[in-house]
Amino acid sequence: MKDKVAIQGIKGSFHHQVALEYFQENIAIDECLSFEAVIDSVLNNHSQLAVMAIENSIAGSIIPNYALIDKNNLHIIGEYYLDIIQNLMVLNGQQLSEISEVHSHPMALLQCMDFLKKYPQIKLVEDKDTAETARRIHQNQTKGIAAIASKVAAEMYDLTIIAPEIQTVNNNTTRFFIVSREENTLSKEHINKASIKFELDDTPGSLATVLNVMTNCKLNLTKIQSLPIIETPFQYSFFVDVVFEKYKHYEKAKKILELMTNHFKVLGEYSNNKQ
Repeated sequence: MKDKVAIQGIKGSFHHQVALEYFQENIAIDECLSFEAVIDSVLNNHSQLAVMAIENSIAGSIIPNYALIDKNNLHIIGEYYLDIIQNLMVLNGQQLSEISEVHSHPMALLQCMDFLKKYPQIKLVEDKDTAETARRIHQNQTKGIAAIASKVAAEMYDLTIIAPEIQTVNNNTTRFFIVSREENTLSKEHINKASIKFELDDTPGSLATVLNVMTNCKLNLTKIQSLPIIETPFQYSFFVDVVFEKYKHYEKAKKILELMTNHFKVLGEYSNNKQ
């Protein structure tokens, strides 16, 4: 029986593309309307795994997704970096000169604005999802309307890409987490990255001390993000990603940080996927 993977969005979305590229095998997909629904799919055992966007090289972190993983005690077992490539696609046989409207998610439209400004006669229409727009054009056989979406969406919904790679910024990358109810089964030799969470007392230099421990233990901090603790005003949780060459260095740091911080928690230990 093949694993089911929960994604935010529908087939043809960037989350779907990540699932296909990361697992590289025949998997079932559970299409979810929100990240909360993605989490519920895993918690309710409807899906065994989930793909969740966590940060974008331009837009920054999706902090609520860290909080969702933490709150529901799920485990990060992997990561994947996807270059976001946007394409203009239409019903087969259509030409750019025949297009009167372009529909897509607001972020996708914004990412392609330099290209779209060349065609002021085309009306821009915001939609809830890139792949959903492509699917609707296919289902309704709609002429005169183009979608901006991924190459996977064009292939899945039998649309023709009439303008490939129209995004303004080419080095636009999104990082995704692979999430599970179970901890990672990787051996320590293959684990060289971790996501952790902790809280600190409101005392001078507490965060600097923690960072010094990481440095002394040969950990490279690649990300740190704070999130307010609602129950205690002006107190924060810190979500941190670290990479390391040897698991024993991370293990040493972990033991020290468990003593130095409050509510220390490992969200996931996995293999660094960044090339």
